Amino acid sequence: MKLFETKPAYFGFMIGFILAMELLSWLTVCLLSPGWLSSILTTFFLASSQMQCWCLQHDLGHTSVFRKSRWDHLTQQFVMGHLKGFSTQWWNFRHDQHHAKTNILHKDPDVTLAPIFVLGELSTEYGKKKHKFLPYNYQHLYFFLVSPIFITLVNFKVESLVYILTYRHWADLLWATSFYFRFFLSYIPFYGVSGAVILYVVVRVLESQWFMWVTQVNHIPREIGHDKHRDWITLQLLATCNVESSLFLDWFTGHLNFQIEHQCQPMLLSLFPTMPRYNYHKVAPLVKALCAKHGLRYEVKSVPTALVDIIRTLKKSGNFWLEAYLHQ
Repeated sequence: MKLFETKPAYFGFMIGFILAMELLSWLTVCLLSPGWLSSILTTFFLASSQMQCWCLQHDLGHTSVFRKSRWDHLTQQFVMGHLKGFSTQWWNFRHDQHHAKTNILHKDPDVTLAPIFVLGELSTEYGKKKHKFLPYNYQHLYFFLVSPIFITLVNFKVESLVYILTYRHWADLLWATSFYFRFFLSYIPFYGVSGAVILYVVVRVLESQWFMWVTQVNHIPREIGHDKHRDWITLQLLATCNVESSLFLDWFTGHLNFQIEHQCQPMLLSLFPTMPRYNYHKVAPLVKALCAKHGLRYEVKSVPTALVDIIRTLKKSGNFWLEAYLHQ
């Protein structure tokens, strides 16, 4: 069906959009001078650029952009390092674990969020062991306050730096350093050092909020537990779901609203290892038919349902923790 064939023009448009947002953010504060309006616009443009960088580097990490994987790896270093300030090696290592053991506690880093949040089977375990680092029965409330800061501003940054230093990926360090050099060189003349730091933090918080909704609507409301050694497709369908598609939502999520189709394509064990994301909607009916044939649930949610399910799941896990903490 030629669904593995890439369209250079599509990804060329994506990198063009990212670079245009970066330039537009700088031109806004340059031409309008620093103020509330220009700062809000600049922050919005930068957050959009940073989030779409996540999506593009994710495509590159799955080697779905170029015909030769070497070019994917080189371009990913530029996008992840120079445009975002993170380690490419760290991301690929982390992401491979997520795909290999999706929603498996202590194996998938994306659901290993303790001691900030407890999810799935871990909530009862924490309760039985009388762990009370935070009031987890209220985690569905402080989720909105903690997650925007916790994900990209603190957790990812610390993880990335520790990984670079531990495994001595000096090339990644140079790429990441170039991001900070470019960012602060661009905005210190307008905001000063403290103002540029505040701008950076606000952009990361907005980006983190965006990233959190894109990634967690598909996973947190699903089964989270210890490895039960299920077959591959069953594991993925229990650990993820899709969100209804639209032109805006496809762009907003980087096509990760088709999480079932994507989740069945890790680097090594896969249905669609390098399929470009814009073809997920074409292969989705085939995957759905396969699930129906074998009696497996293929779940597609609306956006409101997906968002509410995150809160409902966090509250449910928190109540499991409290019950175990008080009575077991």
